[in-house]
Amino acid sequence: MIRFNCDYSEGAHPRVLDKLIRTNFEQTAGYGEDPYCRLAAQMIKDRCNRPDADVHFFVGGTQTNLTVISAALRPHQGAVSAHTGHINVHESGAIEATGHKVLSVPSHDGKLTAGQIQRVYEEHYGDLNHQHMVQPKLVYISNPTEIGSVYSKTELTAISETCRKNDLILYLDGARLGYALCAEGNDLDLPAIAELCDAFYIGGTKIGLLFGEALVICNPKLKEDFRYIMKQKGSILAKGRLLGLQFIALFEDDLYFEMSRHANRMARLIKEACIRKRYSFLVPSNTNQQFPIMPGEVINKLALNYVFEYWQQVDDKSSAVRFCTSWATELKAVQQLVAEIESY
Repeated sequence: MIRFNCDYSEGAHPRVLDKLIRTNFEQTAGYGEDPYCRLAAQMIKDRCNRPDADVHFFVGGTQTNLTVISAALRPHQGAVSAHTGHINVHESGAIEATGHKVLSVPSHDGKLTAGQIQRVYEEHYGDLNHQHMVQPKLVYISNPTEIGSVYSKTELTAISETCRKNDLILYLDGARLGYALCAEGNDLDLPAIAELCDAFYIGGTKIGLLFGEALVICNPKLKEDFRYIMKQKGSILAKGRLLGLQFIALFEDDLYFEMSRHANRMARLIKEACIRKRYSFLVPSNTNQQFPIMPGEVINKLALNYVFEYWQQVDDKSSAVRFCTSWATELKAVQQLVAEIESY
């Protein structure tokens, strides 16, 4: 079986492993207080053009999200998210377990709009009993979204302006950020995201690392005592250098973008095959995730040789599925899948 079900089936890029092996017997301080974490943090600040930012390293995305959101919110406040958002559907109630409600908003493409955020704000404060309700305070978005759509600079700017006008915190989940930054038609970059968001993270687990996410905090209000909260949430890795070393490998020679572009290219070949078969898509995506809508009999045939993810039923005969590529996806595997898609 060939796997197209996620982008972290493999271990890590050999250049990442080599960095870990070559430094394996060095002795360093723990808990991220080592030279490698400091260097990695500085490299990320330079990439984001934000020397004033704080950078913290985490093991995984859910851990990052629950730590950031619980640190940013007071007990009566909640996080606004698209109904498809990771914190709403794929984190086993991690945010609610910290005492904060996820305020979900319907979305047809996985994205939130500035208009939706403004309506949530106005509907809350327009209610005479708003002090009896969870107060919207943080806006959670991901780029790309759970279903592969990507925010434009215009969209993110409008969201940022709306959040700042209404004193809302804007937090961007970047578990797959590299795929968005390298997507065809994308006009965002790291400095723009750092300028428009209060906090965001650069995902490594889903882009070639063994594990690791790099949180960038730009809003000074979110920085105070943050490491205390990280420790309380179990988010400070004792062998912290393992995170710093991996992010050095990612950014010292643009490996992060090299791997992201490769995965996107492989996904585009699958997308083009589906287009040739006249399959429609759940949403347009130029990232490593593709969501074609296929007849049930085709899905069943493909499932004999490939692992991919069933997403949702669309009608009586067809369903949307997800094909996901990674840094390690081989061209010959994609060509084999493409040939089978076109043969049915």
